[in-house]
Amino acid sequence: LALTADYYTNGSYGLRAQSAYVKRYRYTGSFNLTYENNIYSMRGLPDYSGSQMYSIQWTHSKDSKANPNSNFSASVNLSSNSRYYQESYNQANTSNFLNNTMMSSVSYSKTFPSSPSVNLSVSASHSQNTNTKSIDMTLPSLRGSVERIYPFAKEGETKKGLIKSLNLQYSMQADNRFATYDSLFFSKKMFNEARNGVQHSIPISTTAKLMKYITLGLNSSINETWQFKTIRKNNFNSTIGKVGIDTLSGFDRFMTYNLGASLGTTIYGTFRFKKGSAIQAIRHVMRPSVSYGYTPSFDQYYDYYISDAYGNRMQYSRFEGGIYGTPGLHESQSIGFSLANTFEAKMKQKDSAETAPRKVMLLNSLNFSSNYNVITKQFSPVNVTGGTALFNGKLGVNFGATLNPYAIDNNGRQMEKWNINNGGSLFRLTNANISTNYSFSNKDKKDKKDKNGKDKKSTGNVSGGRTDDLFGSSKPLNDVQHIGDKKEEKDGDEKQKFYQATIPWDLTLAHSLTYSNQARESMISNNSLMFSGNVSLTPKWQVGLSSGYDFVNKGFTYTQLRFERDLNSFKMSFQFTPFGYRTSWYFFIGIKASMLSDLKWEKNKEPDRILR
Repeated sequence: LALTADYYTNGSYGLRAQSAYVKRYRYTGSFNLTYENNIYSMRGLPDYSGSQMYSIQWTHSKDSKANPNSNFSASVNLSSNSRYYQESYNQANTSNFLNNTMMSSVSYSKTFPSSPSVNLSVSASHSQNTNTKSIDMTLPSLRGSVERIYPFAKEGETKKGLIKSLNLQYSMQADNRFATYDSLFFSKKMFNEARNGVQHSIPISTTAKLMKYITLGLNSSINETWQFKTIRKNNFNSTIGKVGIDTLSGFDRFMTYNLGASLGTTIYGTFRFKKGSAIQAIRHVMRPSVSYGYTPSFDQYYDYYISDAYGNRMQYSRFEGGIYGTPGLHESQSIGFSLANTFEAKMKQKDSAETAPRKVMLLNSLNFSSNYNVITKQFSPVNVTGGTALFNGKLGVNFGATLNPYAIDNNGRQMEKWNINNGGSLFRLTNANISTNYSFSNKDKKDKKDKNGKDKKSTGNVSGGRTDDLFGSSKPLNDVQHIGDKKEEKDGDEKQKFYQATIPWDLTLAHSLTYSNQARESMISNNSLMFSGNVSLTPKWQVGLSSGYDFVNKGFTYTQLRFERDLNSFKMSFQFTPFGYRTSWYFFIGIKASMLSDLKWEKNKEPDRILR
């Protein structure tokens, strides 16, 4: 347990408690609590003000060797002020500063290994937006489910055919939700405006083979929803000029159901090249499917009210505002279409001793999907998504597009007319996006830690920031001495490495491009390139840079320079943000040994405060 405090000459102060705990073969975790009383400007000046805020960070995980039938985990990042990372004096964590959402989750689950087994879990969660200062919290959330049951198949028997494959499952969820702002967090008003409910669901499904190669699926779902608050809309009141809405407390319920069917298959195709070619064959796998969904009208849960002074009547459901939605007023029927593709190549090995061809994935996915509304007799836009990884997985590419078959008028409104019949092409490209990420270095092979991102300079994911340094270093100010920590070298190697012929370096590039053409605007709405690189000039010196450029807004993104020097028993580091509203610098020098880590000297220039 580490207890630290800060005091500033104008009266600001901060208190921190940081702890890490482990119980062997049971659990591990860490807990950080911070309280700050910040005073801005000087007493007597017109802009003199102050604020109090706290932050709680807690992680807890169960050891894999502990009881397999129960689990308790926590990942908490909670602040009394949504702008904690922007306003705190002692937070230099760039990733957290640029992150817009703080999230928390605490859960306990228990499995009863009977036949069928039963799973129960209770959890609490929260989401906090740092821009809008809104908070969504669920406290508590209860989940329960029963293992899938096959009523017409004996235990151990193969489940084939529509009857023996018929299965059902029961699940239940109960939630108590709050929607508020950080100024009303844990206030009486927040608890009075809580919304809650319980939903029961019984999905039923079965599958069978048709003509040996086609899979038929039938499904249905019965849902029962309980609410403890409903509404009643009164007729239009001409005196006050609006419709009155009453909130009624008490138990009420509604039940819905739906039906569905699907057909799908898998088609394999192989194109073989001439003998001796570098590419021996290309394999194409297609998974087409078509589905049908039907949901009837539940108008029995709707009533009428007079909506205006002219006597117009409108329908409403007393279940409006419920956390699980309202029963559908209109009948729904739709037919869905999808086609999933993968492309793989067999390449000739460069090593003549290797006889087996090498498999190379050309496209991990290329998916098309759309649906047809039987009621309105209209198709939805065709969604196209895909992705692949090139150069031994170092270059990741993901793309997507939306193709609309209908034309639009001069005002940009969609018409019930095919685009090709309006003088255009078969589809209108309404939007498209592509993102790439490429990481490489002077090393041909990276160890597993580097591939998994575990040795990146980060404080972990509990705060919600990025774990790499693409947006700069991810260390808080009071942890800056650990930046760039590496495994200690052996004394013999350390004495010999004063210089080296090959300079270690790494570079990460990320590019994002979005095209929008909803109403013939035909514009690039996003086009940005980000990069981060590190160079070890000597075994003791390392230099890093993180930056990027926004080609649409014509400006540089968050930029940070990093310098690190290993002084054997000491470590020195310097971070510098040269421009932007986050201009700042941080300098540190201190002893590396953990027992003497408090022997250090720090100097920093904080970013300028922006009054809001």
